[in-house]
Amino acid sequence: MQIGLVGLGKMGGNMRERIRNAGHTVIGYDTNPELSDVDHLSDLVDRLEGPRAVWVMVPAGAATQHVIDQLASLLKPGDTVVDGGNSRWTDDEKHARELGARGIGFVDAGVSGGVWGLKNGYALMVGGDEEHVERLKPIFDALKPDGPYGYVHAGRVGAGHFAKMVHNGIEYAMMQAYAEGWELLEKAESVTGVRDVFRSWQEGTVIRSWLLDLAVNALDEDEHLERLRGYAEDSGEGRWTVEAAIDNAVPLPAITASLFARFASRQEDSPQMKMVAALRNQFGGHAVESAKKA
Repeated sequence: MQIGLVGLGKMGGNMRERIRNAGHTVIGYDTNPELSDVDHLSDLVDRLEGPRAVWVMVPAGAATQHVIDQLASLLKPGDTVVDGGNSRWTDDEKHARELGARGIGFVDAGVSGGVWGLKNGYALMVGGDEEHVERLKPIFDALKPDGPYGYVHAGRVGAGHFAKMVHNGIEYAMMQAYAEGWELLEKAESVTGVRDVFRSWQEGTVIRSWLLDLAVNALDEDEHLERLRGYAEDSGEGRWTVEAAIDNAVPLPAITASLFARFASRQEDSPQMKMVAALRNQFGGHAVESAKKA
């Protein structure tokens, strides 16, 4: 199958490679010419055979809107656009209307896997009409992890990004719980091997997880996280999850508290946020800030 891919950063570039490794043709475009297969977005569209499929992997908001506006004028009826970035689900509904008015299909795909996706595969949460989703199934199969899990057609347009948003909200709460436990262990005078305690939890406990494995990786690199500043950003999905909970009158005390804890990291060098920052770097390659030297 042929597909165009717009945005070849950390995830987009690895996704291009994984799709190609599965035997499909990928034509990639990026504003960085060193990464791009073509010079212009119009060149990407011209090189695809109809009906075309173009996957967008650019930052949510204005950048995604700009690319979709361009594609709306370049693509033809029967073509399909996939937004695989971290867009808000309400934007998906808008994009589907805009493209649908031109006869162009739209699919939203929540993508999880970070910098490990090339090797392990990407978890995909997809929203859209059945006909558009089924057409792209070979690409979804190429990207997902091996085995029966890691892909779901979650529902209509917007469902994919809504599911990914909730996934990230849960991720917030899990990271916060590990961070709080780590700080308490570090404070206890009787515990002399906090890293080894975390390592011991990797087998035979109910709290073992990939995040725990990544926490051990971070502690192996910097046992007391002394090189990190206790500061962690919050992405749009964390806030959107709490907003959606308010709109639907669903209590989310753990997820909401984990979001507010990141706000606290703006005010001081929070030990808990060192662990959260380390975990975000481990699973997603997100930037970290170095600790200030005395």
